[in-house]
Amino acid sequence: MAEVEVRNLSKAFGESVVLDNISLKINEGENVVVFGRSGTGKSVLLKCIVRLMEPDAGEIFIEGKSVLSLSEKKLNEIRKEIGFLFQSAALYDSMTVRENLAFPLIRNFNFSQKEVEAKVKSSLEKVSLEEAIDKMPAELSGGMKKRIGLARTIITEPKLILYDEPTTGLDPITTKEISQLIVELQKDLKTTAIVVTHDLICAKIIASHAVVLKDGKIKYEGNIENLVTTSDPFLKDFFSSEILEVKNGRN
Repeated sequence: MAEVEVRNLSKAFGESVVLDNISLKINEGENVVVFGRSGTGKSVLLKCIVRLMEPDAGEIFIEGKSVLSLSEKKLNEIRKEIGFLFQSAALYDSMTVRENLAFPLIRNFNFSQKEVEAKVKSSLEKVSLEEAIDKMPAELSGGMKKRIGLARTIITEPKLILYDEPTTGLDPITTKEISQLIVELQKDLKTTAIVVTHDLICAKIIASHAVVLKDGKIKYEGNIENLVTTSDPFLKDFFSSEILEVKNGRN
């Protein structure tokens, strides 16, 4: 498991400030969900944590190591222990499922071909898609692509997993299935997870802790159940609209 700490993090694009001096600590084994309207810096936060994007100010620590001060070599070592599930699943269209899953193992590790094959099959078993091993991404449904993306994320057995909108575009039933799968894998692999989402169904299944961003700052941090019953005008309006969209079949 991994512990993550963000201290006084700021990031702006021109005059638009998306993260404004925020501090956040994610304990080992926690599933933290980050809420916020579009453009509030949710995905930027994830990218800063793995240094896919450089913040303007602040500090980030993973297992006590200062991410922003690491050399490229040491940063890549840390990244090997981090899984990142992108919103689109980010599968390579020209590769089969087998090749997509094998890619991070071949690129970043020194496993034998036999070991790679065993890990590919094991990851597919965990997401119940063994039969898709030789399919192309174009042959998969949206839900299947998410599962394959998740299988590729966990294949390196990461200590920390970052999820960027893991259920976007999915119907409510598939959303529940993917969310429950994320929880099961988190327990099985003993990982820490940060989940960016605006999906209340997903969040209520996954979250052990919730954070809400507003205007680049942390508006709320705590138990997710308290968010749904809050009397705060902004939070009440935000989550009321989310509940209404869920009832109307959004996902």
